[in-house]
Amino acid sequence: MALEHVGYVDLPPHGTPGGFDHAAVHGGRGLLYVAHTANDMVDVIDCATDTYLRSIPNLSRVAGALVSETHDLVFTSNRGENTVGIFSPARDEAVARVKVGVGPNGLAYATDHRLLLAANVGDPSRRGSFTVSLVDVSSRAVIANIPVPGRTRWTVVDAESGRFYVNVADPPQIVVVDSADPTRLADAFPMPAVGPHGLELDPTTRRLFCACDGKVLLVVDARSGEVRSEHAISGVPDVIFLNAALRHLYIAIGDPGVIEVFDTRTMRRLESVPTERGAHTIGFDSVRNTVYAFLPDTHRAAVYRDQPG
Repeated sequence: MALEHVGYVDLPPHGTPGGFDHAAVHGGRGLLYVAHTANDMVDVIDCATDTYLRSIPNLSRVAGALVSETHDLVFTSNRGENTVGIFSPARDEAVARVKVGVGPNGLAYATDHRLLLAANVGDPSRRGSFTVSLVDVSSRAVIANIPVPGRTRWTVVDAESGRFYVNVADPPQIVVVDSADPTRLADAFPMPAVGPHGLELDPTTRRLFCACDGKVLLVVDARSGEVRSEHAISGVPDVIFLNAALRHLYIAIGDPGVIEVFDTRTMRRLESVPTERGAHTIGFDSVRNTVYAFLPDTHRAAVYRDQPG
């Protein structure tokens, strides 16, 4: 077994129907930030003690959180107001808001360029609303809104090349934006599976891991877009995280409610860990090798420690 269940963190009850969405960890501060979409808040967990600390309110339909440890910043995608939030963990009551495209969801940050990409899910009834927005974090201003072929999902950035990769659900593909020229799409890689959703990057091997609604995990060359291999998974995935130290990939699947763990050296599935039906999102603390699964029915986080094997 890789993941050992060690406990739970109770979180505030849902104020409206819904649950949680994407989470991120500030390893240096030992803080986890998770989008509590049902409450229009980001909940904060102390990773050293696995306890709930507080919530950051008034983030309408917050869909995700992202951390930059280098610049000591937290970003949020606030889908209900079409903004991204920017704040320091030291002063999380002071959230700056920047207006972006329709329905911001996935977030990625190019540290060297101080450039935030917001992948906007758009509105099918509004022509041209499928976009990605590029935000200059220093000036708190949008510098470009780039049209994309369809509804976006998650996004990652390659720190070495400065290239952003964005999953597009339909037509299924990964589109690329270069932070050195953030005004257009630099490339697009067609994917051979329905609904690219969760996305991760292994910077050592230059591989993208693309988890698709078609119940398949694709391993993709980040430079050429070539699909190197395909691997069956047990359901429709959402959030995925790479544990680079242990070479484990964690895939959250809300139905039936599991975390699937793959060995990224062999691409063998190591185990499927039950969580709770509807638990489609997870967080990962790389400092402590801890995975948090967010459980919508019981409004808490299940805590797992990964074990070297």
